[in-house]
Amino acid sequence: MQELSLNVLDIVQNSIKAGASLVGITLDRSRRDQTMSIEISDDGCGMDEAQVAHVMDPFYTTRTTRKVGLGVPFFKMTAEMTGGSFSIRSQPGKGTTVRAFYHTDHIDMLPVGDMTATITTLISVNPDLEFVYTSRVDGREFVLDTREIKAVLEGVPIHSNEVLLFIKDFISEHQQAIDQPE
Repeated sequence: MQELSLNVLDIVQNSIKAGASLVGITLDRSRRDQTMSIEISDDGCGMDEAQVAHVMDPFYTTRTTRKVGLGVPFFKMTAEMTGGSFSIRSQPGKGTTVRAFYHTDHIDMLPVGDMTATITTLISVNPDLEFVYTSRVDGREFVLDTREIKAVLEGVPIHSNEVLLFIKDFISEHQQAIDQPE
């Protein structure tokens, strides 16, 4: 994966497989400190310590469609190769939080990629799940919460083309607004 947004997509698939009904995705950037973090949290089944240790092993996966599980190890590697860090917090029955911290001025920093497309895709193919996407730049933020969107839709499916176009435009417009230098 050459973009972090695609790795986010892969990690969220783990949340979905874990039975999550709510997934939070937070992208937090500081231009002044030249740092960024990506955090993905869910209310899925969670893992015990032994399972967390296995998740870090690229040759361990619970998927039946492939023999390796590269999502979490790759996410960890992308952070650590910039001099950053990686953590997983999980508790059985409570959910999991995965966090990668990056130094964005490092030569090995991968591009973030198209988070707008990633979030829109996740919502479109998982209309029964709830997503909260938070994007912060230098302390300014916007939040997209599918629970709020569904509350005003009055029965219109969140994965209808019109709603997905609204979501895509909402993310793009708000991201541009907080990306503007002060």
